[in-house]
Amino acid sequence: MFTHKKFIFIVGAIISIFIIGMGVGEGATKHESKLAGFAMIPYDSYYETPKDSPFQQGSGFFAAPDRKRRHQYASIVGTSFLSDRKAPRIVSFDLPIPKQPLQGFSGIISMGDGTFWVLSDNGFGDRLNSPDFHLTAFHIKPYWKSGKVAILKQIFLHDSDFIIPFRLVNEYTEKRYLTGVDLDIESIQKVGDYFYFGDEFGPYLIKTDSKGKVVGFWETPGDGGVILKSPDHFQKVLPSVPGKVEFAVRRSRGFEGMAQSVDGRYLYPMLEGPIWDAKKGDWEKREGKAHIRILEFDIKKDKYTGRQWKYLLEDDKNNIGDFNMIDAHTGLIIERDGGEGDPRLACKDVVTPECFNVPAKFKRVYKIDFSKADAEGFVKKVGYIDLMDIKDPDDRNKDGERIFTFPFVTIESVAMVDKKHIIVANDNNIAFSSGRKLGVNDDNEFILLHVPEFLHAR
Repeated sequence: MFTHKKFIFIVGAIISIFIIGMGVGEGATKHESKLAGFAMIPYDSYYETPKDSPFQQGSGFFAAPDRKRRHQYASIVGTSFLSDRKAPRIVSFDLPIPKQPLQGFSGIISMGDGTFWVLSDNGFGDRLNSPDFHLTAFHIKPYWKSGKVAILKQIFLHDSDFIIPFRLVNEYTEKRYLTGVDLDIESIQKVGDYFYFGDEFGPYLIKTDSKGKVVGFWETPGDGGVILKSPDHFQKVLPSVPGKVEFAVRRSRGFEGMAQSVDGRYLYPMLEGPIWDAKKGDWEKREGKAHIRILEFDIKKDKYTGRQWKYLLEDDKNNIGDFNMIDAHTGLIIERDGGEGDPRLACKDVVTPECFNVPAKFKRVYKIDFSKADAEGFVKKVGYIDLMDIKDPDDRNKDGERIFTFPFVTIESVAMVDKKHIIVANDNNIAFSSGRKLGVNDDNEFILLHVPEFLHAR
């Protein structure tokens, strides 16, 4: 019998579900953004390697699809990795090259003086194709009027004190420079004279001194004391006979973002994608939506605290690109889909190299609030800006348009600049991404966005 009490219970349950959804993400308000500055580093930019690393001047020798070494320069045709295999989109940049490319910026922190630290990722996308790419970080200064970016300083990560517990590509060298086989650094924070880097292969957390020498290394704790591992973790190997291989973190879904508390006490490493729930045989979800974990690391104690939060994705196919704090309770998170290119140039009935087969649709920066997390630890999404709908009345990037878009597959840098502005940048995936212009590899673009209402939203 349908009683009055049952009716009240059902209505109450519906209201509770609605409130939970609104509290986490569905109530997030869209805020306007205006392009206040544009600067970029051309894709065909390079840097010199250390003099004591004479055998790693060139790069990209192992970037061919068959994983075999190529000795001849420019013998591997660069194509967008999102291309349809039957209609590959070339990107006007071929490998290998006799230099190291200035590319792949995958994290950013503001120094508060108009300069920033950024890092390059592992090189060409995975462990197998990047043994000749140096892991580096750069101190940069964008000049918004001229559109140029100055490289003020560069550090090369190295492990001369044998802190990292596994074999390196440069194991038997004096400096032991780190390469894209050893780590895939994707996030960065600066604490005093030290840097912390979030990695995707382990995932691991790495600490270096101001010159890039490794002084600390931590694996990632999961539930019940279990170490979270991806298939690229140094202890993961294929079984000798066909069988099940267990891991909880999907490849390339490690610490894509990592924020620092404003008091400098804690780091908040954030996974790029959800953890695998072995019992359920599915990714961690709530009410059908995947969510991502945010961990807490105590800088003074050099250990994880055990506290965690959760970030609910708007779509299971989305992932995050970067994470930085605004104040003691709120932060900025990039959430994006896996597409690239202007939707107006999307392929219609037939896929060809002259159109985008997987165009960009969902590219956002969310403001989240830890203080308004629900009982399960899901942070509240306060509001967002749409990176595919940026007002550009002054035509800052000189493309003749009054609406600016950021249609890149890997948008991986965001930070607050001041109380009215944020900076956003892309990872241009040298030789493998072409989201801005068909047939041309993406540049490293930096955009300054005027977003006062967004930053002050509650």
